[in-house]
Amino acid sequence: MKKIKMNQAFIKLFTLLILGFTAFSFTPKFGLDSYSIYLNDKLILKQWVNQPLDLRVLALRSAQETDQLRIHYNHCTIKNGAGTSRSVALQDKKGKVVKKWEFADATGSNLTMTIAVKELLQLEKKHANQELSLVYTARELPKGEMLSMLRF
Repeated sequence: MKKIKMNQAFIKLFTLLILGFTAFSFTPKFGLDSYSIYLNDKLILKQWVNQPLDLRVLALRSAQETDQLRIHYNHCTIKNGAGTSRSVALQDKKGKVVKKWEFADATGSNLTMTIAVKELLQLEKKHANQELSLVYTARELPKGEMLSMLRF
């Protein structure tokens, strides 16, 4: 009789563990920083920081000088998601900063950082045949996060 009760307890524990793992398997993005990049209002890249770097290439061949690149970075550890002392830098292959854009701390629900495509196109002409990347930094992320490579 004790053996049957012991087996039932083990089966219940095992079932509970399986159900717990199953429930958490449907939330793979929980607790991760994420960001979205828009060309004007069109989503062109959405990433979580744990995804491979080779997927992070922005093709801006069809972008016009009047377009705006809008970046929305969401920190998982901050209540409203917005970092403080935010900036986005354009860096070359060696990590040298080509241009840096600094943004005010976000207020309300608008966490967007906007860069004029015209500026990116001008910098691309000056640094032709170089690999350029966008890197986000904030007080909460001082080492920075490479958002994407640029392809014109």
